[in-house]
Amino acid sequence: MSYSGSGNTGGGPSSAGGGWRNDGGVQPHAFDPDLQPELFRGLLTRRVFAFLIDLVVLSVPVILGYIFIAVFGLITLGLGWALFWLAWPATIVWAIVYYGSSLGGPHSATMGMRVMDLELRTWYGAPGYFVLGATHAVLFWVSISFLTPLVLLVGLFNGRRRLLHDIVLGTVVINSSVRTQVVPPARAY
Repeated sequence: MSYSGSGNTGGGPSSAGGGWRNDGGVQPHAFDPDLQPELFRGLLTRRVFAFLIDLVVLSVPVILGYIFIAVFGLITLGLGWALFWLAWPATIVWAIVYYGSSLGGPHSATMGMRVMDLELRTWYGAPGYFVLGATHAVLFWVSISFLTPLVLLVGLFNGRRRLLHDIVLGTVVINSSVRTQVVPPARAY
């Protein structure tokens, strides 16, 4: 069901003013693998390489943080090593902020996704936003942790090459250079 206006306009066929409509109200997918197969060509391989690049981007500040804490601990005769208990929660916060800000940014892609020419979109074509990006990362790590990496095989069995967390969140990862040539802008309903 969707809301198509505001106003209380009596009921008849001539009242095109608004109110609630119950015509299914479901928007079609913006990206169709049958009509636009180039959007999904080579997607899973590129996602794997993008993930590996993102792991490097995420790990560099974490490693530098651990080195800083180790050196700080030596300088303070061991007192600074008490900061090691903050390193793990800080790593999780850093990863969530990284994914949220990059997937919610103007490119709707992490650094690895940008290198591999990928971008995240909602199923109706809108770009990502911070909460969606952060949730996308959390669901990915949860699905990998509890369901083993074999859950990634889900992408082989659907036309849009969506993984389990993509399906749950209603997102699609596409080839970004192809999207600018093929797909019209996101619909505003």
